[in-house]
Amino acid sequence: MLPDFHQDIVQRIERDLIDSYDEELELEIEDRQLDEAGQVIARTDAERSERMRYFRELFRLQAELVKLQDWVAHTRQKVVILFEGRDAAGKGGVIKRITQRLNPRVCRVVALPAPNDRERTQWYFQRYVPHLPAAGEMVLFDRSWYNRAGVERVMGFCTDDEYEEFFRSVPEFERMLVRSGIRLIKYWFSITDDEQHLRFLGRIHDPLKQWKLSPMDLESRRRWEDYTRAKETMIERTHIAEAPWWVVQAVDKKKARLNCIHHLLGQFGYHEIERPEVVLPARVRNPDYIRHPVPADMIVPEVY
Repeated sequence: MLPDFHQDIVQRIERDLIDSYDEELELEIEDRQLDEAGQVIARTDAERSERMRYFRELFRLQAELVKLQDWVAHTRQKVVILFEGRDAAGKGGVIKRITQRLNPRVCRVVALPAPNDRERTQWYFQRYVPHLPAAGEMVLFDRSWYNRAGVERVMGFCTDDEYEEFFRSVPEFERMLVRSGIRLIKYWFSITDDEQHLRFLGRIHDPLKQWKLSPMDLESRRRWEDYTRAKETMIERTHIAEAPWWVVQAVDKKKARLNCIHHLLGQFGYHEIERPEVVLPARVRNPDYIRHPVPADMIVPEVY
């Protein structure tokens, strides 16, 4: 039996571990209603069981993502992953789950705003190039240079000549990236017309999510068919052997997250990197050390 002191340490470590898993529960609550006691509503035992299966599988896949991250850093791989899809397709949700437990120095997200006046005069790919990975890095693009094939085409933000030049250039641009040693993976998140409609309604009526709706998003609803045609052309003209498109069925958010992460892991022949045993050193204690108290007016009030 462990002494009380050691038992307390073990319990505190267990609580910290559970707390880290609560982060995923917090994200999950975003998509669900709460009852009056603040509990996530699960209508049936089957639904509760399904949620637990989802969490167990997600945590297993996230543990594999940590191994992939270590392998990428150790073997000095360069990885680029593009996430494209209609508004509210769930790209941000899967990106959150991929990066949730990874080192931001190894795995980072790029979500660029609309180009400014200066950037509009540059070579089209120029503003994306500085964000490409160095050795030992993974970069996830939340939307990418494919803006030109989607929103810019549909909303008239580029000319016909610029649109055609994009399709002439992008296969060669991506082949150059691959030849330089970058592993390029492209995902399109596919949802139905009805599903996007429901997700937009959810955002409209949720004050925590209204910020996600821009005038451009609302206009995209009206132009659903235009975006469909643009997407079909984009995939047809940029699905190349060096960097093929992968379509994620995303009507069910949870399944989409698990399927995408599982597929991503399968794109690499990674293995667990052996780590040296970590030994916590004893703290140096000096007899003249005094820890001075913090002034009361500097302490954050403990409201909770």
